[in-house]
Amino acid sequence: MTSSVFGRAAEPIVIDVWSDVVCPFCYLGNAVLKEAVEQFPHGSSVQVRYHSFQLNPGFPVGEAVLADNYLAQQYGMPPAQIEASHAQLAARGAESGLDYQFPRSMMINTLDAHRMIHLAKAHGQELPMVDRLFRAEFTDGLNLADHEVLADLAADLGLDRSAAVTALETKAYEQDIRADLARARELGISGVPFFVFDNKRAVSGAQPVEMFRRALDITWQDRAASPA
Repeated sequence: MTSSVFGRAAEPIVIDVWSDVVCPFCYLGNAVLKEAVEQFPHGSSVQVRYHSFQLNPGFPVGEAVLADNYLAQQYGMPPAQIEASHAQLAARGAESGLDYQFPRSMMINTLDAHRMIHLAKAHGQELPMVDRLFRAEFTDGLNLADHEVLADLAADLGLDRSAAVTALETKAYEQDIRADLARARELGISGVPFFVFDNKRAVSGAQPVEMFRRALDITWQDRAASPA
């Protein structure tokens, strides 16, 4: 008979995350979740899985414009409002080690960027790819609609560059992406980031680290109370 700290000890706590790489709150949520898992005493028993979501699926594929210009034109946001919002988020991000460079960020259709996440997932590099895409978007100001840029980022992580190019050219992982989007609709997800802990409880938005820690603690307690 084997003993366990919690029921079904061989199974990790699974956190399913829906996010989009042009979502600045998703970048922050990604960083804060990582902090919470690192602080969690049982962090080695946590598995984070990322799922595709598109904030702007109607944006033309392959095109790119400065995000600030897009916000001003699409939503009529005055520059002062945009700057104030960015300043607040940049300050929160800095606390988590993020360097937001909003004037450089681009608005794109993120379908191809999601292909790179699925490609990386197939090679055990899902989380590093998510991190790299966020940094490319919000710090480096790279154009993630450019296939050459995406292939270079894949190569940076040690993935085969030609495989990345092929995945982009052949529109690979389309079914996986569509499945992620369909599941988001089933769950009623209309905004991201959105986090689901063990398919039982959800956290919406880039919440403080304490919120994620509480969700982890409660999920762990649930496991402890479950029969093996």
